[in-house]
Amino acid sequence: MLRLRLLVIATSLALGACSQQSQDASKSAQQPAAPSSAAAAPAAAASISSNPFYAASTLPYQAPPFDKIKESDYEPAIEEGMKQHLAEIEKIANNPEPPTFDNTIVAMEKTGAMLTRVLRAFDTVTGANTSDLLQKVQEEEAPKLSEHQDAITLNGKLFARIEAIYNQRDALKLDPESLRLVEVTYKNFVRGGAKLSDADKAKLKDLNKEESSLSAQFSNKLLAATKDAALVVDDKSKLAGLSDAEITAAQSAAKDRKLDGKYVVVLQNTTQQPALQDLSDRDTRESLFKASWGRTEKNDANDTRDMIERIAQIRAQQAQLLGYPNYASWKLEDQMAKKPEAAIKFMQDLVPAATARAQTEAKDVQSVIDAQKGGFKVAAWDWEHYAEQVRKARYDLDESQIKPYFELDNVLQNGVFYAANQLYGLTFKERKDIPVWQPDVRVFEVFDANGQSMALFYCDYFKRDNKGGGAWMSNLVDQSKLLGNKPVVYNVANFTKPADGQPALLSFDDVITMFHEFGHALHGMSADSQYPSLSGTSTARDFVEFPSQFNEHWATDPKVFANFAKNYKTGEPMPQALVDKIKKAGNFNKGYDMTELVAAALLDMDWHSLGADAPKQDADKFESDSLKKNKIDLSYVPPRYRSSYFQHIWGNGYAAGYYAYLWTQMLADDSFEWFKEHGGLTRENGDRFRKMVLSQGNTQDLSTMYRTWRGKDPSVEPMLIDRGLKQK
Repeated sequence: MLRLRLLVIATSLALGACSQQSQDASKSAQQPAAPSSAAAAPAAAASISSNPFYAASTLPYQAPPFDKIKESDYEPAIEEGMKQHLAEIEKIANNPEPPTFDNTIVAMEKTGAMLTRVLRAFDTVTGANTSDLLQKVQEEEAPKLSEHQDAITLNGKLFARIEAIYNQRDALKLDPESLRLVEVTYKNFVRGGAKLSDADKAKLKDLNKEESSLSAQFSNKLLAATKDAALVVDDKSKLAGLSDAEITAAQSAAKDRKLDGKYVVVLQNTTQQPALQDLSDRDTRESLFKASWGRTEKNDANDTRDMIERIAQIRAQQAQLLGYPNYASWKLEDQMAKKPEAAIKFMQDLVPAATARAQTEAKDVQSVIDAQKGGFKVAAWDWEHYAEQVRKARYDLDESQIKPYFELDNVLQNGVFYAANQLYGLTFKERKDIPVWQPDVRVFEVFDANGQSMALFYCDYFKRDNKGGGAWMSNLVDQSKLLGNKPVVYNVANFTKPADGQPALLSFDDVITMFHEFGHALHGMSADSQYPSLSGTSTARDFVEFPSQFNEHWATDPKVFANFAKNYKTGEPMPQALVDKIKKAGNFNKGYDMTELVAAALLDMDWHSLGADAPKQDADKFESDSLKKNKIDLSYVPPRYRSSYFQHIWGNGYAAGYYAYLWTQMLADDSFEWFKEHGGLTRENGDRFRKMVLSQGNTQDLSTMYRTWRGKDPSVEPMLIDRGLKQK
């Protein structure tokens, strides 16, 4: 997942993730209180000038000085950053000179440097290493940043200059990237409400502020709910089936919570939980599943239902003000799909094949239960456990056989990095001198094929209670030739941390996750744009997951796989017989996987297809009705995310955009087909892909970009075949 930062700044204007507020209100909110004496002003100025975010970092690549940053530094830096940014924007808006591309559009690209620095670091720590204080700051600053963003988007003088440039764009003889920047900037302002009446602007500001505040609260409630819902087990026998390492990890988790003598199975962000595969006690499985399923529905302080019901209402009302029938129509206008109807049809066309395969898989699962005289029908908490037994029986494949060959550092160095070297000529050198936000984090300098340094890459792989669920990528510094910045990117995951002295062994799904997130990182590291607003991963949501899903394919490339799949004890490569089993099992459980994903994506689209006149929904009823309406309500295949803990759509910028994972699977599988047609893993192929896709960011129309590289529009056929929904 690409993490769309909580707070959007400068001209990126991603209004779905972070909304905006008025200039006057913003100024009054941002300005510090008047000092009580004349002597107080210099003291305040001295205080902010000593803040580690006040000046650009002197570290390599302007990496944040996390060793010098205190939690108390973030709030004043955000406040000062907004103040500086607004002053810069006001100077552009009030420039007496006629508007030009340089004095308006380019000038805007150069604004907000301090705010960018602090928000990039703040988003990193609130996602991966948060605290009570940081969460408090997050909730307090979210509505202020919404106001701040509106002060820019709804600034009439500023928009008049942008519109004047847009109207004469064809006569300006701009280079293609500069022309693209003009068009993107203008359309973002219009989509953000710049052409609304003053009365409607005022309404939009209030809605934006409320949505921003609720989204921040949702993320914090979900983190707390996920932590609190972890399964506490008193009796070790109830954990039968887990490995010794997993039981030790459960003991360690209990000790961390001062529950000595107990065991804690922490929750992942998805509905299904990894431990369900191995737990042999059905009551424990049911308890774990229900802990996950009901984590945010306990009628307590962390219950999110009322909050998401209100967010859905707000988004429908925002869309109406902006002239759209629903939020999805607004959101998809600048995406590859263009219209919700196109995305919905794409998904609904997948439903029959996905559910039919899932139903066939369910029969296989039920046959194992019946053979063991279980005496029950398969339920959601049984699926992973018995599906694994089906896999073992059908392919003679056991996860415990596989994990010793997937030690984390070896996968990273000899798999993820190796594939990037073979395709793009990149090399990686670990650096111990770059400060990090948590001791588990590692930093690598990235070098191009010519030996020139090109980026920094951070990785933070282990689960913590104060880390958001799932896995994601983002930037600490955006690439820009205009600003002279090279990219600083990071990957975050939630792999189980081993006990001291033990290796970090991964499941095959974890391996795929590493390759996926590094695909995002490659997209960010390969950026070669003039303007920060168009750089790297600043693309449509239904394009941005394409490089990451494409990169997954290299995990199973024979040359790459052989280079990293080695026993952590002996160094011996994985036996060919085991490799063959993994390959044969490649499409196992694909009906289940596709069904849970499509169910979540359709649920997202239904929430954001509500009109402004729709009443406030009952979250549970709405979810049930959505699954039934879309004919994807299989009791044993719950949606990958339930509405009440769907962080992607309520907190991370994927509202009306979760379908993008499916859409980009199509792009990724179609692209890999091109690689197979042209010789596979070669530098020539990799360099062409990097030059024509990865480096381009949002500098051109994305459909045109894809067509130019691929030679044709994408086909869904490779996806259907690759995901086991159609025979070759």
